Amino acid sequence: MEFDYIIIGAGSAGCVLANRLSADPHISVCLLEAGPEDTSPLIHTPVGVAAILPTRHVNWAFNTTEQRGLNNKLGYQPRGKTLGGSSSINGMIYIRGHRTDYDDWKALGNTEWGYEEVLPYFRKSESYYGGTNQYHGTEGELFVSRLQLHGVTKDFIEAGISAGHSHNADFNGEEQEGVGAYDVTIHKGKRWSTASAFLKPIREQRSNLKVITGALAERIILDGKKAVGVSIRQKGKSRQLKARKEVLLSAGAFGSPHLLMLSGIGPAEELAPQGIAVLHELPGVGQHLQDHPDVVISYRSPDTSLLGVSVSGSAKIGATLWQYLRHKTGSYASNCAEGGAFLKTDPNLDRPDIQLHSVIALLDDHNRKLHWGHGFSCHICVLRPKSVGSVGLTSSDPAVAPKIDPNLLGQEEDLQTLLKGYRMALEIIKQAPMAKYQLQDIYSADALTDEQLSEVIRARADSIYHPVGTCKMGRDENAVVDSHLKVHGIDNLRVVDASVMPTLVGGNTNAGTIMIAERAAEWIMQDQATA
Repeated sequence: MEFDYIIIGAGSAGCVLANRLSADPHISVCLLEAGPEDTSPLIHTPVGVAAILPTRHVNWAFNTTEQRGLNNKLGYQPRGKTLGGSSSINGMIYIRGHRTDYDDWKALGNTEWGYEEVLPYFRKSESYYGGTNQYHGTEGELFVSRLQLHGVTKDFIEAGISAGHSHNADFNGEEQEGVGAYDVTIHKGKRWSTASAFLKPIREQRSNLKVITGALAERIILDGKKAVGVSIRQKGKSRQLKARKEVLLSAGAFGSPHLLMLSGIGPAEELAPQGIAVLHELPGVGQHLQDHPDVVISYRSPDTSLLGVSVSGSAKIGATLWQYLRHKTGSYASNCAEGGAFLKTDPNLDRPDIQLHSVIALLDDHNRKLHWGHGFSCHICVLRPKSVGSVGLTSSDPAVAPKIDPNLLGQEEDLQTLLKGYRMALEIIKQAPMAKYQLQDIYSADALTDEQLSEVIRARADSIYHPVGTCKMGRDENAVVDSHLKVHGIDNLRVVDASVMPTLVGGNTNAGTIMIAERAAEWIMQDQATA
């Protein structure tokens, strides 16, 4: 089979690319996804994320290498394995990051990636519940809404104000700092993934778009220094697809460098031990992995309005399910992490360095450790960690997971920032608005000194699933793609996903990934027009 463009990965970026490129009926597009169709009801019911997160259901569920900064435990990295990718299993929070994050990209030599340059592409995708303004658009396919907040979310916000923080009505607006409710990619009570937003409305209407699920990409086919196709494995058999114009790699911060290395593109020291011939030496592939280290404060509560399982709360669970089935409202329509904060651990900082997520349930070890009863949780994450990790190979078999080492809390400065953030979260939660929930800290109630609390953090911290940077854009020796996302030294090959981010953004990364795809699609179409 032959197409103009082959997109590898039908995730947050891939679905956007498929939509934009196939809008031209003269262009043929193939969208490949290793996972199944997104038919699971757990995907589309927002609270279903609690069941997907700890399992392998539509989830790659990667483990990391032993993390020295986390007392040598294995970290956990859920990633979407279905149409919509991680936008089909994430927390649905729509955050762009701080405006200066993109100015940082520009300062690194990526001249078309400053905040003023990228803002129109955020607005292009968006259908914002609050109407059009200088920061938001209403003509896009991606519905961005605000939830009906649980009482504890409202009280958390009030507690933040009581603790001296400002209220922020729009974290994606003029200012990021403060405490408030999150915007979410939920529409009429259902998850609004990029598959729902960009793929489903056009999939059956455009004969020039071919979507293939259950197709594991084995390698990118090269003719010298030119990408000409993709080898895929489907139902145990391999076959080749040809690309007349470009191969677009959108497999994510783990999948994209993994596939490049399997294709002979990357650092020789990673390829040679697996018997892979080096077809193009590119030392930055898989390097520069950055992720947000995160720790959760877990609380028990006698309040059965909080999500959980108990005899007294079972009737409420049934009533809530009925409410959702009939009206698509209530706790089942919630992403659970309805509110939070962006705060500075030092008032002299120019932008927030920690983020909080308040959760209307007792969350422990990515929901892999379940507790009887009800509770509340608060995430704290470091927005710009100093620790840097990598992605490498453990096998030449594409079905074997890559080696993932985010090096979480590898730098002492990250631990100290997380420690300060933890104490700030404790200060908020002890304020009067939260008293009615009678919260009981499960793990850190007796950790009074910095040393004791640091041990709790190292024992319980992990990722909050925002990996970036492993195919970073730029012009330095470790850059993998240029500012138009073309792979250095290889024709007709681009990487379009969060792996190209040269630095982490201050917040959840899904919105930024969608923006990257919008930006790339325009450049691809411009190149198509002048070819």
